[in-house]
Amino acid sequence: MKTHLNLTTMDLARSVDFYSTLLNARPQKLLADYALFITDQPGLELALDAVDSAPQLSGDHYRIFVDTTEEVERAIARLEKARLASSVEREQTCCYANQTKVWATDPTGRRWEVYTVHEDTDERDPADSTCCSATMELLRQ
Repeated sequence: MKTHLNLTTMDLARSVDFYSTLLNARPQKLLADYALFITDQPGLELALDAVDSAPQLSGDHYRIFVDTTEEVERAIARLEKARLASSVEREQTCCYANQTKVWATDPTGRRWEVYTVHEDTDERDPADSTCCSATMELLRQ
C-alpha cells in the first residue's frame, strides 16, 4: 500500500530538486509539466503538477516517519548539504511524543518533517514550545 499525494507547484524544476533530496529518490516520470515520484520508503506516490498561479496553502504540514534516529540523521545530512534544512530538533517533546526531526520547506511553502519517535509522553508540548506550528517555522527561517 502507498499513499498518493498530488501537489501543485509554480516551479517544477525546483520542486523536483527539493523532493529528490527530501525523498532521496529521482522521479520515475518527468515531463515539462509533471513529475511522479514512486518510493517504497516511505510508501508514496508523489505527483507534482506545474501550474501558473500560486496554490492556496492551509498552513498544514506533512510528515515522513522513519524507524530510527540514524535515518533522521541521514535526512539531516542530505537536507543540510542541499541547504534545505530549516531546523533540527533532537529529543524534543511534540504532540505527546519525544521525537527527533528535521524540517524543510518546499519551493511552494509546504512544510515537511522527517521524524522518529523515541517514546510517547503524557505532555503534548512544553509550555514554551510552538511545536509543529507555522509560527515556529517562520521564526526559524
